[in-house]
Order: sequence, then structure tokens, then C-alpha cells
Amino acid sequence: MKILTISDSPLAPSGVGTQTNYMIQSLLKTGKYKFISLGGAIKHQDYNPIKTEEWKDDWLIIPVDGYGTQEQIRSLIRNEKPDALWFMTDPRFFGWLWEIEDEIRPSCPMIYYHVWDNYPYPRFNEPLYSSNDIVVSISKVTDDIVRTVSSEVECIHIPHAVPSDTFKPFPDDIVEVLKKDNFGDDKDKFICFWNNRNARRKQSGTLIYWWKKFLDKVGHDKAKLIMHTDVRDPYGQNLQAIIEDTGLTRGEVVFSQQKLALKDLAALYNMVDCTINISDAEGFGRRFTRTSYRWRKMVWDWTQTCV
Repeated sequence: MKILTISDSPLAPSGVGTQTNYMIQSLLKTGKYKFISLGGAIKHQDYNPIKTEEWKDDWLIIPVDGYGTQEQIRSLIRNEKPDALWFMTDPRFFGWLWEIEDEIRPSCPMIYYHVWDNYPYPRFNEPLYSSNDIVVSISKVTDDIVRTVSSEVECIHIPHAVPSDTFKPFPDDIVEVLKKDNFGDDKDKFICFWNNRNARRKQSGTLIYWWKKFLDKVGHDKAKLIMHTDVRDPYGQNLQAIIEDTGLTRGEVVFSQQKLALKDLAALYNMVDCTINISDAEGFGRRFTRTSYRWRKMVWDWTQTCV
């Protein structure tokens, strides 16, 4: 089967790009699929089609501005004859695509991988959901929303995921060695980890101000925050300037800016005591909420021992 996808570039580190990459490569490993991907949402150096060394002709990535155009979709459907169109990201980016759903769906089904994690029900999305053959929901909240708002469209639930053979708990003795090798004299500090894009909605600058207030209570020598991000992302804040403004210049906040292999990222998650994830207008789901309560209690108990 040949699948046409539209999303953030699957070679980009964004959440949408990463999940697209995981999905495509998992299906390619079956030997039953080929993919043509319109890779958007980033500034491209050039617009020549890309083939990966591993998948060669089975996966063609076409760089596009935005997420593509109606003419590009018409041309690809006419010339490549895909068996399905799979697309993913916020619905506000795909109005142009749903405008021609009456042209697309007679040739191939439209499959929309979707997240909308906030109530009340967005009933204004009903014509958008109904313009697809299938809506795939990322979370249980999204699943309830789609089924309620547009009961006529087929909806299935496939949550986001990471490779479980890589992201898994490490044995305690290995973690101790990793902490000693990577954190040195700081290995006994309470270490928190924030892994996100430095974008305004991710509250990166706010986190640093909150971290200073936390340290003012427990002691600046008791904890460390690792932020795996681009310090000067054009869509974010100047985090180095915020560090200097808050006076956190003695290693209270450490930046990790180099790209990490998945195994190294998994090791980092194992080494730290707690991960932090905050965002504006993005839901995290019920399971995360229950987990975060347990961690909040643990952090609170730890701060009381420090005070």
C-alpha cells in the first residue's frame, strides 16, 4: 500500500514530526507499505525530495512550505495514486485540505490523526471531523470529543507512544554509574529534567522563574534543573538572558542543546529524579494527571526535609 502523509517534517524533532516518523518506520518494517510524505512546518534549506539511506525508494519526503497546497495534493493523487491520505496536526492548519475533500475521497480515504484535549466540546469542529473517512484520536479526551461532536464519522483510538525497547527503566546499579559519570559531585542533588521546544506555549522562561522561587526555599545548592532545548529558538525566549536576570549563574540551571540519540535520552530520563512538563492550552490526559499528583507529593515531601 502507498500512503501519502502530511505533517511536520518527519525528520524534525517536533512532537508531530517524531510521532509521524515512528509510525512510518514501524509500518515500513512490515514490508507492506510505501510512503510519500509532505514535510512541513520548518524552514527548508532546499526543496529537493529526500530519500533516507535505510528506506530508499520506499519513503520519499517532499519539503513544503506550511503543509502543502491544493495543487500539490491534486498532482500527487493523480500521479502517485496513493491508497490513503494520512495527515496530522492542529485542525486550523488543514482548512485548505478539507475544502477539496470531495475531490480527494473518491480517490483515497482521508485519515486524520487528531488531538483536542480540552473541554467544552468544540462543536465548531463538526464539519471538519465529518470531512474525513476516519478520525484517529490520540487521547481518551479527544476520543470522547470526536464521538460526541461528530458521531457519524468513524473514530478509533491510537495513543502516542515511544519505543518501549528503548524508553524503559534501567537497573539501579546502571543508573548509579550513569549518575556518577554524568553528574559528578551533583549526583546527590535533586535533579529535574525539562525536555521541550523553547516555544512560548511551553512556558520555558516561566519555568526558570519558578525554579528560582523553588531554590530560594530549599537552597540553591540542593537542586539542579536540566533543560534540553534550544536556548535561542526564534519562537521562544532568550533563556540565557533570563538565567542572568534571575542570578542562576552557578549551575542551578544547565542547558542541553545538542541532539541526543534515543538511547542517550532514555538514559537521561533514568538518571533524573523528576521530569517537568508544563504548557499553555495543551492537555496531558488523565493518566499523566494521576502520575503528576504522585510526583508533586514526592517533591513536596522532599522540600520539607530540605527546609
